[in-house]
Amino acid sequence: MNIYYSPLKKIKLLNPEYPNKSTGIINGKSSGLLNWNDIAYPQMYDLYQTLLSNFWKAQEINMQDDIKQWDQLSSTEQDVFLRINTQLASLDSLQTPTMTQVMDYVTDSSFKAIFAVIAQQEAVHNESYSYILSSLVPVSEQKARFNQAKKDPIVQKRNQLILDAYEQFKEKPAPQHLFQLAVNSINLEGIYFYAGFAFFYHLARQQKMLKTSTMISYIQRDEMQHAYFIAQFIRILLTENPDLNNAKNIEYVNHAIAQAVELEKEWASYILRDIKGIDLKEYEFYTEYLANKRLRQMGLDNLFAERSNPMPWIHVFSDEMMNGTKSDFFEQKSRTYAKVTQSNGFDEL
Repeated sequence: MNIYYSPLKKIKLLNPEYPNKSTGIINGKSSGLLNWNDIAYPQMYDLYQTLLSNFWKAQEINMQDDIKQWDQLSSTEQDVFLRINTQLASLDSLQTPTMTQVMDYVTDSSFKAIFAVIAQQEAVHNESYSYILSSLVPVSEQKARFNQAKKDPIVQKRNQLILDAYEQFKEKPAPQHLFQLAVNSINLEGIYFYAGFAFFYHLARQQKMLKTSTMISYIQRDEMQHAYFIAQFIRILLTENPDLNNAKNIEYVNHAIAQAVELEKEWASYILRDIKGIDLKEYEFYTEYLANKRLRQMGLDNLFAERSNPMPWIHVFSDEMMNGTKSDFFEQKSRTYAKVTQSNGFDEL
């Protein structure tokens, strides 16, 4: 059997006979002790610190203004708001257990630590969607909307692309399946969220539901950094395991990204079709624009036509605006966004 389909072994907690600096992110030798001053990829400490600096809790955001505005939304806006909220929650529900599982098979302790932070942040994201719902609608409606997301055929179709890769790794944790899981994690965090984000930002530019948009901007910032880390993980995985770095796997990336783009377009045309002010054709171009960014993060060529951001009205919340210190566009709570450096690579976000 090809070694890259051979099952990975769960890593022992402690291997005193091995060095502290891991010899590989998978199938390597590592004591299990994490000394951040003695790691194979020092830039991972910068990324770890950036993720920690983003710590936030849903309860930091007072939803009173949004509660007052809720009844001013049209019935269509309310319906789309609730459907998107629970659809995004359904995606984030997959991330915490999946990232935790990956930790069992990654040799390098610094990568384990970052996966742990990502798993925790995804739990915060999931809670935040419930927090928004609990502020706006009764428990019976909350439960109904989560069940609606579970049964929606388009949501199921979108989720299946991710689930197939995640379940494949869960059933057989092999290097090839870890690679495919990572690619689809980028699809989830770097492409799938944006029709939902666009809707909330569209409300915000009309001065509606601004507290929700603040929370969404924090979630987006986290997701972009998660997608960046996973892209670096993929690049290192392929570098350390050159037999994985083959034409078939490059084709897999392009095909999986293209699938995600089509599924995101389909979802957007379905969920946003009755929302005036969002140009669906423009959003299709935006999805391709995002896909190109994700591919470049993985060190690959653009799959779609090169273009600048075709939706500049969400630019202020987008990943281009992650660097430096700023206040939120709608003059809400001031946040200090961690400065990033060339060493941690956010110049290609």
